[in-house]
Amino acid sequence: MRTDIRAMLAGAPTAIAAELAMDLLARDLPEAGAGPAQTALAAERFTVQRGLAVVPVCGILTPNSAMLEAWFGWSSYFGLVDTMAELTERADIAAVVLDVDSPGGLVIGCEGAAAAIAATAAVKPVHALASPMAASAAYWLASQATDIAVTPGAVVGSIGVALEASSIVGPNSYGEQDYRLTSTHARAKRPDPGTAEGMTELRRSLDDAEAVFHAAVAAGRGIPVAELPGRLTVTDDPRDGGAVFRGPDAVARGLADTVETRAAFYSRMFSTYGATSGAATSARFGAIAAAAQARAAL
Repeated sequence: MRTDIRAMLAGAPTAIAAELAMDLLARDLPEAGAGPAQTALAAERFTVQRGLAVVPVCGILTPNSAMLEAWFGWSSYFGLVDTMAELTERADIAAVVLDVDSPGGLVIGCEGAAAAIAATAAVKPVHALASPMAASAAYWLASQATDIAVTPGAVVGSIGVALEASSIVGPNSYGEQDYRLTSTHARAKRPDPGTAEGMTELRRSLDDAEAVFHAAVAAGRGIPVAELPGRLTVTDDPRDGGAVFRGPDAVARGLADTVETRAAFYSRMFSTYGATSGAATSARFGAIAAAAQARAAL
C-alpha cells in the first residue's frame, strides 16, 4: 500500500504541474504517532520586517493539512486565508509579498484562498515572487496579486486541471485500466492515455474547475477571459494550454510583470515600503476567528 503524497491526492481533481512536483509527490507521509522531535521545524506562515510581510507559498498545496504544514512547512489554503485576513487588518503592514515556490496542489480550497489574496490586494499592495516556480494552483494564487515578478530561470503557468481515474477491465474484473485526464484547454499539462468516450462526466467536472481557474487568472491579470486560452497555448490550438513559461515568455504572454533576481526584488520592496528598520516579527496561527467567514467560501 502506497503511503506517499501522490497516494494521498489520488482521485481528487488537482492543479499540479506534475513534472515539477515529482520529488514532492514521492515523499512518504509521516507515520502515525511520530513525535515532534522527529519532524522538521514548521515554516512560519509569515514574517514581518520594516512594514513588509513575507508569506511563503510552498510545497504541495492542500486545504487544511496541519500534518503537511508541520512536517514539511508546506502551505495550506486555510492557512493562507487566515494569514491574509490578519495582514489586511494590520496597520503596521504596508505591503505583502507572496514568496512562491510551489508546483500547485488540490483544486478544492484554492478558489477561497485566491479570493482572500484578491481581497487583501484591494486594500494594500500584494506582490508575488515566483522563485523558482509558481505553477498550476500556485499560479492561481499568485495571479491575484497586484503584480508578479519572476526570478531568472523560474517558471509560471500550468493553468489547467487534471484527474487520475481507473475502470475495471477483463472478463473476471481482476484488472484495472488507469486514466489520466486533463481539462479541455490543458492537453500539454499531462498526456491523456485514453479516449474521450466514456469520460464525458469526468471531463465536465474538470472543465468546470478550469473555468473558475481561468476566470480568476483573467480577473487577476486583467486579461479578457475569452483571450486567455490563446495566451496559454503552446501551439495554434487553444486546447494545448497547461504548460509553464519562463520569465520573458511569461511576461510577453501577460502572465507576469518583471524578471528580476531575488536580491533585486527584495531591495525594491524594502526601498518602497521599508522607510525605517525594525525588529522582525512572525506569526503562525493568528486571526482564526476573523478568518472564519472567509473559510466558508472554500
